[in-house]
Amino acid sequence: MVTTGLVLIALSIGLIAYTYLGYSWILKLLARIRRRRRDFKPFLEPWPRISITVPMYNEEGEAEGLIESLLALDYPVDRRQILIVSDGSTDRTDEIVRRYADRGVELLRMPTRSGKTACENAASARLTGSIVVNTDASIRIFPGSLKPLIAAFADPGIGLASGRDVSVSRAEGADNLGESGYVGYEMAVRELETEVYGIVGASGCFYAIRLPLHRIPIPDSLSRDFAAALKCEEHGVRAASINEAICQVPRTGAIQREYGRNVRTITRGMETLAYKRHLLNPMRHGVFAWMLFSHKVCRWLVPWALTGGAIGLALVAPAFPVALVPLGLGGVAVGLGGIGWALGDGRPLPRLMQMAAFALSANVAAMHAVLRALRGDREPIWEPTRRGSAAAR
Repeated sequence: MVTTGLVLIALSIGLIAYTYLGYSWILKLLARIRRRRRDFKPFLEPWPRISITVPMYNEEGEAEGLIESLLALDYPVDRRQILIVSDGSTDRTDEIVRRYADRGVELLRMPTRSGKTACENAASARLTGSIVVNTDASIRIFPGSLKPLIAAFADPGIGLASGRDVSVSRAEGADNLGESGYVGYEMAVRELETEVYGIVGASGCFYAIRLPLHRIPIPDSLSRDFAAALKCEEHGVRAASINEAICQVPRTGAIQREYGRNVRTITRGMETLAYKRHLLNPMRHGVFAWMLFSHKVCRWLVPWALTGGAIGLALVAPAFPVALVPLGLGGVAVGLGGIGWALGDGRPLPRLMQMAAFALSANVAAMHAVLRALRGDREPIWEPTRRGSAAAR
């Protein structure tokens, strides 16, 4: 029993340490050896024609603010198409979008609600740009962020350029600081991946992709932003993270609602990777396969490693009572996170409780998603978390 417990503890510590520390350290080492140029040169005039697409479902509260922010982006008006795809909205979303028709904003209405990926698939035939920019209704892109994103395509080896998410306070003020820290960590890892080879998944909030790649259809139940980076690898081009292309992502105050989004996101991610599983073959895809496994699969295994580690500590505790200390601390963290989760309906919480609740929610969501994926659950209709507006910056 003790030997089994020690093995479980070692495997748990090893996986968690590699996932959140070792992987990034190896990336840093490789970046020093094979650092790629990140100072993408801008296009010579004229800038390429682009199409900005935004799927919306019942976003009457966000539609006007989003459209005004898109119209304010620093990009030649005659080189830009804005297409709003209404996913069978039943509120005033369509009415609001139509008000901007004389300013070049187009509306494509889906007859019935079909889901985000289905909307993006349906919009393909209407796109006029050689580069497609995808974003979401609750996101606000910095006015000067679009050109750096598009400038990356001056490199013919770039098939996709992803923006840098900046987690910001909601206008209402209640925050999830754990989410903010995780977003910052994720962006740092993507920067290293770009320097070494390329990112393995784009930011669904703000990314651009070459039209021929965008038009390759994917099943409606899969994650297009994740699949987009995988399609780049399949077609011999890279996906890059562009630090200068900043978008504001309002933090979610309600842990319960964020939990549901996490489950859906991870489930769709797992189904997408299963669909593109050949990319995990290191004999054919080399460093990309290693990065894909480390960034995605290892993170999905972390909650199972934590569970295994806890079991291991319980098994060795009779022989080594000191094991009760980390086991007890873990229990306190779970309890604190559970209280924060129960109370996290948007009300302000102590910083430590917020972070514990976020960690607990994220790990339980990953376990829940694994079970859903194993059952073969499909969820083509994407239900985003209603995040509210970002606080003014």
